[in-house]
Amino acid sequence: MKEPAVSADPTQVLAFETDCHIFDGCGFPAPGLHSFLFEPIVGNADDAVYFNKTMLLALLGSIIIVGFFWAAFRKPKVVPGKLQMVAETGYDFIRRGVVYETIGKKEGEKYVPLVVSLFFFIWMMNLWSIVPLAQFPVTSIISYPLVLALIVYVLWVSLTFKRHGFVGAFKNFTGYDKSLGAVLPLSMTIELFSNLLVRPFTHAVRLFANMFAGHTLLLLFTIASWYLLNGLGFAYAGVSFIMVIVMTAFELFIQALQAYVFVLLTCSFIQGALAEHH
Repeated sequence: MKEPAVSADPTQVLAFETDCHIFDGCGFPAPGLHSFLFEPIVGNADDAVYFNKTMLLALLGSIIIVGFFWAAFRKPKVVPGKLQMVAETGYDFIRRGVVYETIGKKEGEKYVPLVVSLFFFIWMMNLWSIVPLAQFPVTSIISYPLVLALIVYVLWVSLTFKRHGFVGAFKNFTGYDKSLGAVLPLSMTIELFSNLLVRPFTHAVRLFANMFAGHTLLLLFTIASWYLLNGLGFAYAGVSFIMVIVMTAFELFIQALQAYVFVLLTCSFIQGALAEHH
């Protein structure tokens, strides 16, 4: 059997880095967990602290977002230029369409900077998936969505205790309703488990799972397009390449949608923390 020729780093193999094609006697180099592992750029994997590709992309993404808004608003004009208009449109969409609609203008105004920052940061981390050379969504690594969800979780819990006190927060988390009678203890246990454990977990996993699955599909069709470029496989390679284009367009939609869903849920949590318990 012919083995695929790979780069020196087996964790960063791309479709075009192999001579393996169909009918050459070699197996299909399918993407897997190794497609989401990267050797450290600085340090090594055994160190407590190291720096790899996903960290670099997260850092670059942060710089791009900060640089974009700084350039747009450093000299704001009454009649905005193109860059300022784009930035204002994005900011206003999140402020009015997400924060105000979910939390309300009076209560929500103070949370607009956080929600806008979360949206554009997540969107940028997702967009790296289709950027040449980068070609990897940072949020497909669970630690990034997990930290973002943890920030929201800490804010939500602290706001709940601050607004309602210990007893009120307990009722908020457990969905206390004395009219439930005998099933109240069971209902409170389920609600407490759901709110304090399941909710933050699903908040992170929803973003991670969608980006992980989307990147895997893109890799699958990209590698297949290269693998099938041999003999009669050319016809199938064309179909696979069309799927790469289709999946890329679909990913553009999903990337923005997942950033939107994440901040929408964030606002929903904040609204729940601020609302009076009924």
